[in-house]
Amino acid sequence: MRFWRTPRPCHRAAVGRPAMKIGLAVADFAWEGGAPRMAETLASISRSADDAGFDVIGVADHVWQGPHMGGPEQPMLECFTTLATIAAHTRRIRVMPLVAGVHFRSPGLLAKSVTTLNVLSGGRADLGIGAGWYEEEALGLGIPFPPLAERFERLEETVRICRSMWDGERGDEKPFDGVHHRLERALNVPQNLTTPKIMIGGGGEKKTLRLVARHADACNLYPGPDLTDKLDVLRRHCESEGTDYEAIEKTCIMPFTAGDAASADELAGVLRGLGGLGVQRVIGILEGADQQRQVEVIGERVLSAVADA
Repeated sequence: MRFWRTPRPCHRAAVGRPAMKIGLAVADFAWEGGAPRMAETLASISRSADDAGFDVIGVADHVWQGPHMGGPEQPMLECFTTLATIAAHTRRIRVMPLVAGVHFRSPGLLAKSVTTLNVLSGGRADLGIGAGWYEEEALGLGIPFPPLAERFERLEETVRICRSMWDGERGDEKPFDGVHHRLERALNVPQNLTTPKIMIGGGGEKKTLRLVARHADACNLYPGPDLTDKLDVLRRHCESEGTDYEAIEKTCIMPFTAGDAASADELAGVLRGLGGLGVQRVIGILEGADQQRQVEVIGERVLSAVADA
């Protein structure tokens, strides 16, 4: 079983914190039965996660499968269509892209897509967003892929535009004139049922975590040995930006592999360790052939164990 090696808890671990929230990321679509059974498999996984009490289901925002999952010849489903299907088969669990690449959509369209998902899911949609990667995918399908520095500039403008369109009953309707984007009227009708939370993915210390401190409701980090250092950097950025560090949800993403009781108990121990570091939500990447079984085992053994910690 593969887990990230986590550092030992530091003295700032939260006291009296609420139970850790556990989510899932659907990233591996090489399911038994192939395309003819994909809709059925996705619905089954989604319903099981919803019934078990997972907090969120996220979907990777790619159009080609990444090299870490076998490369572009492996199956990949488009993110927002997949999220809409998940929402239609669930009642409680939240849905979000993990994470939306800023180069794929204009900010106004992205804000509208998230709002549509929020409205049609009964207020359950949030936005995970990042600067994007995987140049081969973009070039292969003719999608513009600006240099990294420009993508970070576009990321900040996009988050600001989303906030603007989600303000008030139908957006603030004011023009937005940025370096890369211009909106003449930030109108959004219908408006979200609940204001989507914005999670900015990535652990870059100079740009990404500063944007988290400036604009986001949550960060999304890898639980490696430098996790406490990343959180320290985020805290310093919050101090510089005048942001409440405690108000930002500390989220980690990592592979989940738990097909039996022993591996599920080991996973629960890892998650409790992350909770000791102040992590409030962990999103598990589902991999392998029997993802349905993993959802069931984690739901039965891990969620309650972490909640009781």
